Amino acid sequence: MLGGARVVNQVERGIVFRFGRAQTLPRRPGLAILIPIVDRMRKINIQIVTMPIPAQEGITRDNVSVKVDAVVYFRVVDPMRAAIEVEDYLFAVGQVAQTSLRSIIGKSELDDLLCNRERLHEGLELMIDSPALGWGIHIDRVEIKDVQFPETMKRSMSRQAEAERERRARVITADGEFQAARKLAEASAIMNDTPGAMQLRLLQTVVEVAAERNSTLVMPFPVEMLRFFDRMAGALPQPATPESLRNLLTPRTSPDQTDQTAQAGQVSPAGQAGQLGASPSDK
Repeated sequence: MLGGARVVNQVERGIVFRFGRAQTLPRRPGLAILIPIVDRMRKINIQIVTMPIPAQEGITRDNVSVKVDAVVYFRVVDPMRAAIEVEDYLFAVGQVAQTSLRSIIGKSELDDLLCNRERLHEGLELMIDSPALGWGIHIDRVEIKDVQFPETMKRSMSRQAEAERERRARVITADGEFQAARKLAEASAIMNDTPGAMQLRLLQTVVEVAAERNSTLVMPFPVEMLRFFDRMAGALPQPATPESLRNLLTPRTSPDQTDQTAQAGQVSPAGQAGQLGASPSDK
């Protein structure tokens, strides 16, 4: 009786063969009593098994040579079938996974292997799960781990990615220029209606440039503004000068008085001689 005692772990199920014939019900976890020499028990693990698939080399549908490796997660759901229907279910699942991975590589393109892996995972799971159901095994999930391709293809993809980024940058720049031109057109229409806005904008630009850099600034000055200043200067009163002050202080006389003063100041030559020959007493 001691030789026929066996212990079945919680994660295992025991399949008992009596005289080579499998018993209907597998042994549950705990102590299992077997008939010595008559019974033989095989333990089947029902935990989820993680099996890596070796890297498989293949050619994609767009003629690119790649190496792809994956991983399979599966578990035994029917220990009786796993012990009877297949000799080594671990080896069988591994071989089916390898052949299915090669098949999925030939049916896919490189972009699908790099970007659209969810659909490939579902296809791989379906291809492996079909024969595994007959062995009492359920495929939980299949995932592609890594995709390796030649260095020349890597350089080509790098150039393609760089060109795509350059295209996006140019499109964004052109879009920005378009929007800026539209806003400038609207601003020019507003400034055309109000000329003073242009002058204010010019002065604001001058202030911004002068605040950023301490250097000599050369800027165009509109002639219209000079004419405006000229007109304003003509309208204002002239400043006082010495000549203008002298003219204001000198008394003004009429033309008749000016002629009389000039006649009184004139002396004939005879009179001048008589005055010169006059005696001192006359003087």
